[in-house]
Amino acid sequence: MNSKQASDRDLPAPKPGTPKKILEQGTFREYSRVEQILTKESAGGVALVIATILALICANSPLSDLYFDVRDAHLGFDLGWLNLNLSIAHWAADGLLAVFFFLVGLELKHEFIRGDLRDPKLALVPMLAAAGGVAVPAVIYTLVNLAGPEASHHGWAIPAATDIAFAVAVLTLIGSKLPAALRTFLLTLAVVDDLIAILIIAIFYAEETNLLYLLAALPVIAIYALVAYKAEWLFKKHYSTAWIVLFPLAVITWILFYNSGVHATIAGVVLAFCVPVHARSAYGQQHSLAETLEHRLRPFSTGVAVPVFAFFSAGVAVGGLSGLFDAWTTTVALGVILGLVCGKMIGITGTTFLVTKLTKANLDDEIKWIDLIGMSAIAGIGFTVSLLVAELSFDPTSVLVEDAKIGVLTASLLAAVVGALILLPRNNHYKKIAELESRDENKDGIPDVFSDDTSRSPQQ
Repeated sequence: MNSKQASDRDLPAPKPGTPKKILEQGTFREYSRVEQILTKESAGGVALVIATILALICANSPLSDLYFDVRDAHLGFDLGWLNLNLSIAHWAADGLLAVFFFLVGLELKHEFIRGDLRDPKLALVPMLAAAGGVAVPAVIYTLVNLAGPEASHHGWAIPAATDIAFAVAVLTLIGSKLPAALRTFLLTLAVVDDLIAILIIAIFYAEETNLLYLLAALPVIAIYALVAYKAEWLFKKHYSTAWIVLFPLAVITWILFYNSGVHATIAGVVLAFCVPVHARSAYGQQHSLAETLEHRLRPFSTGVAVPVFAFFSAGVAVGGLSGLFDAWTTTVALGVILGLVCGKMIGITGTTFLVTKLTKANLDDEIKWIDLIGMSAIAGIGFTVSLLVAELSFDPTSVLVEDAKIGVLTASLLAAVVGALILLPRNNHYKKIAELESRDENKDGIPDVFSDDTSRSPQQ
């Protein structure tokens, strides 16, 4: 970087012995990829909000009987050895959300193979922050429910998750001029958060496991991985049609996982890890199979799968204001609210602060602690995964499920409001940073702040 570009950023060249920075500006390639993902997720977040509002209207209006009848209606068959007789809501939670978790798996693999998580130095802060953002809410929920109903302790993982689509939708509404490093931090944090949530679901919320079905799934997964890694050779110029073979194998894997007792959405993650994230084609392909599948499936996930799940999951009959107040006073709802709203901010910001003290690092000069607190508040929007865990935590007929869902909805709204109150006053500051990030005085197509980047373009 030349002296003029350095002065533009107002960031002096590092000197020997200078304390290292965390949440620094990343590469232009990673910046461009994050911007594309956040743009797509923001549209999905809007669809999620609309689906939630419609669900609450249906569940608390003259349409309630029809809504609950449709939600609880069963479709499918049960042969004894093969059960696919699920309610509509169950199909949405186990079936449609498998697509969402497949995309989460693709993002996880990309981060660990090609993204910032492949570098232990870059991965340390978001991974520890995510762990803190999971542990502190779980502890708060557990403490609140020490004197709660007997089964209430099962919901300790409900406030653990962050809903990236909902969070990005909120950020879009309150201002999109956040520093690039902060936006990357939020996305990476949410990805690691999802990984922890996946592990929690797989380990703590599996029903009685039938190993026979899991063993039967292994050869199917192996064939899926073989086809995925050899797709460029098998399909040559028709590389993008690999899904025609992969989709049936994915459906078979999902069926076997569902009948094994392991939550069926985990099948989506396992299959995603079998997809190559590098493009090695000799036939002129510019994108990896992971990028191709992500491009094909993300519109369906954000526009259909997650909103439909939200529509059938978020519909809670609150019983008017009195019923709402009664729910808020339960230990389950209170634990979820305090966990998501307070626990996320304490866990994420506190862990990051400890990292700076223990490693003698500082925040990047462009980011202030108030920015991180605001982003931590936004991370308290749990929603999709939190609603799923709420359904897994308690008996479906228990009132605790409704209390937990009211807690999730309330906490997500409060987290959005708190985040907005913190971040809105910073909007002018973000605008100034955005001007620096977009400036391209040498007209080479790459913002000047990335001019010393070895990754010369988003396609590299």
